[in-house]
Amino acid sequence: MTVKRIVANIDTQNLEAAKSFYQDVLELNLLMDHGWIATYGLDREMSIQISFASEGGSHTPTPDLSIEVDNVDAIFEQMKKAGFQIEYGPVNEPWGVRRFYVRDPYGKVVNILTHI
Repeated sequence: MTVKRIVANIDTQNLEAAKSFYQDVLELNLLMDHGWIATYGLDREMSIQISFASEGGSHTPTPDLSIEVDNVDAIFEQMKKAGFQIEYGPVNEPWGVRRFYVRDPYGKVVNILTHI
């Protein structure tokens, strides 16, 4: 048996709110829309990971999602410009990532990071 994919599911009655954060800023594609579920992602294979944490590191709350990007500072500026609430950072962490926390339209804390 091989795990092929892990999907994070966020409960909401407002599927359209995901578009501005996940599609417009993070540039994910709308892969599936059945009216009751909308899935954003990329049409390429990625690593499968699931993390369990007692905190987010540096004494921050545990984020709901972590998204690795190629340019964290560019995404930070786009998130600010789009009006999303920045919760933490951007900072260079001692374990080798540059990151910030932002609230998505559903109130979830999203850890946006780049390995440095």
